[in-house]
Amino acid sequence: MNSPVAQRFIERVESRTAVIGIVGLGYVGIPLALAALRKGIKVIGFDIDQKRVDDLNAGKCAIKHIPMDLIVEGVRNGHFVATADFDRMSEPDALLIAVPTPLTKHREPDLSYVVKTTEAIAKRLRKDQLIVLESTTYPGTTDEVMRPILEKVTGLKSGEEFFLAFSPEREDPGNPDFGTSTIPKVVGGDGADALAMSVALYSALVVTAVPVSSTATAEAVKLTENIFRAVNIALVNELKVVYEAMGIDVWEVIDAAKTKPFGFMPFYPGPGLGGHCIPIDPFYLTWKAREYDIATRFIELAGEINSRMPYRVVNRLAELLDTQVRKNLSDARILILGIAYKKNIDDMRESPALKLIELIEKRGAHVAFHDPFIPIIPPTREHAELTGRKSVGIGAESLAGFDAVLIATDHDDVDYGTIVTHSKLVIDTRNACARNGVMAANVFKA
Repeated sequence: MNSPVAQRFIERVESRTAVIGIVGLGYVGIPLALAALRKGIKVIGFDIDQKRVDDLNAGKCAIKHIPMDLIVEGVRNGHFVATADFDRMSEPDALLIAVPTPLTKHREPDLSYVVKTTEAIAKRLRKDQLIVLESTTYPGTTDEVMRPILEKVTGLKSGEEFFLAFSPEREDPGNPDFGTSTIPKVVGGDGADALAMSVALYSALVVTAVPVSSTATAEAVKLTENIFRAVNIALVNELKVVYEAMGIDVWEVIDAAKTKPFGFMPFYPGPGLGGHCIPIDPFYLTWKAREYDIATRFIELAGEINSRMPYRVVNRLAELLDTQVRKNLSDARILILGIAYKKNIDDMRESPALKLIELIEKRGAHVAFHDPFIPIIPPTREHAELTGRKSVGIGAESLAGFDAVLIATDHDDVDYGTIVTHSKLVIDTRNACARNGVMAANVFKA
């Protein structure tokens, strides 16, 4: 049976009188806010970026695929406000944390954003609040990192005077079939009341909440989902190399194999992994596993295969420039088509295209890019030197000025026919030309 505190929280959620705070207004935080606003729940959004705060309060968002009509309406009717004033963190009934969890340069977990956010909350935490971490992390973070900070600073006890939970984000930017509200949410709580409160909260926001036995289990669920994808992508990347040597098209193989109605799930090769989750999450588990003296050889091998793909693509590019265009890569002009990590979005987090640009330029070539979703490269942690580069136009005349076009992202809003017709050489890492029916003698898959 729920405690009186938990029951009051649940009643506030069910009556839509609860207020939700969301810390981190990015690719996870804003969709969460939209899910709450859609259900008539008030939201206070917190972010350290004052420009982002000002833009949201003005009804603008830099993330193009996110509709802003509910934010505009929420600002107008008082159901949504964005703020950089963290002193307001005591106001919401629940605080949902959606901040980055990147890797260090040594590929170890960087929890600095989680720790700083937890410290900020601890200074304002009031009794009976629910705190939920959504950022992907290793099993034990909520209990071993967040709870000690919150309890030490406040003197309050988790599970009695405040409540702590973990619910991993499951965002897939640009997915037309599934959004935040239609994707089930896994929830693990620090105690029975925290779990009941979190289940009630997410049941109000999404199609269903899936309770698990602990916060560590919920943290492990998220890692498992993305490790599954990373391992299977590594498998098809390796198969691509093997089948290419045999003269077999791996995309044709996968398309035929997926007609089997059981026992097979299609994954596709590419120039490397991108996005915030798949290139990063496996390393959170491999790092934590070392604490238990366990080697995660299978996961690490998948990471090695995937991380080598950009190097293989660049070697393939150099080889084809030599054999097809009679040009050295060091003297070539290369156009990268698409720098978002996946098609039809403006998200370039961990995009393999950035690594491709770096590797190609190290070989002495001149590199430009075209991306209809990203007109200018914003600052990134790993590729700061690319900041400010602008997307170039593509047409018959401009394409003729490049020795090769390398398709890194297969956006739909691209005229592949024009590219194939007017380019000397096309290196296609996404099977885009074949899917668009414009294969020709100058197109090579990689």
